[in-house]
Parts: sequence; structure tokens; C-alpha cells
Amino acid sequence: MRRQTHLTSVNSFPADFVQRMLASALRSGGTPPVFAIAGLQGSGKSTLAAQLAGAAKARGLRAVALSIDDCYLGRRARQALARRVHPLLATRGPPGTHDTTLVCTTLDALRVGTARLPRFDKLGDRRLPPSRWRPIAQRPDLIVFEGWFLKTPPQPESALIAPLNALERDEDGDGRWRHWCNAALNDYAPLWQRIDRLLFLQPPAFDVVPRWRWQQEQALVAAQAQRNGMSRSEVARFVQHFERISRQALRTLPAIADETIRLDQRRRPLD
Repeated sequence: MRRQTHLTSVNSFPADFVQRMLASALRSGGTPPVFAIAGLQGSGKSTLAAQLAGAAKARGLRAVALSIDDCYLGRRARQALARRVHPLLATRGPPGTHDTTLVCTTLDALRVGTARLPRFDKLGDRRLPPSRWRPIAQRPDLIVFEGWFLKTPPQPESALIAPLNALERDEDGDGRWRHWCNAALNDYAPLWQRIDRLLFLQPPAFDVVPRWRWQQEQALVAAQAQRNGMSRSEVARFVQHFERISRQALRTLPAIADETIRLDQRRRPLD
């Protein structure tokens, strides 16, 4: 049985909200449309993507959900980046630690009709071999693509000078890592061009993200009780890798996304 690799503590979004988002997704354009969901860590992106796919199936449509998280660079590639550029690049997630070519070729293959969906084991921190990727034999009617920083633009160089948190202060004192990740956002432009419509799930503030991400980690471990996840202090440090670009997303995506839905502290849609 396939394990749910992106489990979160969000049980579900309201059915009427899902139907409204599905109607929006199907109006996205494209053949088939690529409907993208952006949202900070733990905001319920994968939960909503799965619900949209299920709602489409209930209408007799074929839908596929793909996460940018399944296209991380493997551990060996990230370790090579860590040696060549900066040690913090060993940690998956920030811009520059994804295989953007893999994401683009997967989306292009889905639009033709035959593809295999990459899978990444977060607890094992490794991309699974292609033999374990999900095969798609027919072109879907809808592609739901989700990721935490989709279409987030780089910051101006002047905004990168001062460290934002303890991680940047203590482990990126000269700013090499944050400058590199910021510049890497430009490399995602070909991927962003493949998105037909973008939904942004907007949290009340970045301050909720450490709690949401901790709940997500607990759900991941609960799904595989025999494996270990991160401790709460490890999650708190992990989230600091994402804080700068998360705050940039909060500033910019409401004006970039085709639709923004505000969430409350419990991830309930307010709009």
C-alpha cells in the first residue's frame, strides 16, 4: 500500500470550499490545466490537493496531485552543494535544493499523457527510485501542483544584509547561503511558467508556522510509527531555514496569486 508522504494534521477542508476550489481549478486554462497551491509549511496544501483530486474523481474526471517536495535533490547532490557552496544546503527545502528539470519534465509528460510521479521519503531524507514512482497511464483532466514558495520572487540584495534569525546569525554570518538561495529563485522561472492558476493559502502570520510544522512532523511519524522524525527543537531549527522566503511569500504572493484564501490559526478558510 502506498504511504501518504505528505500527511499533515489538517483533517480536511470544508466540502463546499473544496468544490469552489475545484471549479476554480477547472477554469484554469491549459490542456490539462495545472492548478497550483502555494502555502507556508503545514498550511494544508497536500490535504487540499488530495481533496481536489478526490472531488474531481467523484465527477468522473482524472486528476493527479504532484508536490514540489517529491522533487528534492537527493542527499548526495545536496551534500555536494554543501561542500561547494555552503553547509546549510545539505538541508532540503529552500530554493536551490529541488530538481527543477524533473518537475518540469514531469508536468510536461502529464500534459502529454504518460508519466511517472516522483516520490520523496521525508523521514528517510531520500528520493525513492523510479521503480517506486506512481505510473500515470492516461492524460489527466486536472493537474494539482503544490509547494510552499511557488512563484515567490527574490528579495532585493539590500534586504539580505542583516540576518533574520539565529540560524542566519550563527551559521550564515557572511550571508553566502541566503544570497545563494535568493538568487536560486530565478532558476524556477521555467517551472512557474507551467502554472495556469495559483492559489495562495495565507496564514495569519509566520509565527504559526513552527507549530503547524511540528504538527505535520507528528503526523508523519504517526503514519510510520517504527521510524523516527525530528524533535520539536529540531523542527524549530528546521523552520528557520524557510523563514526568510516564507516572509517574502507573505509580502508578495497576495498580489501575485490568482486567488488568495486567508486561513485562521486552525487553518480554517476565512474567505
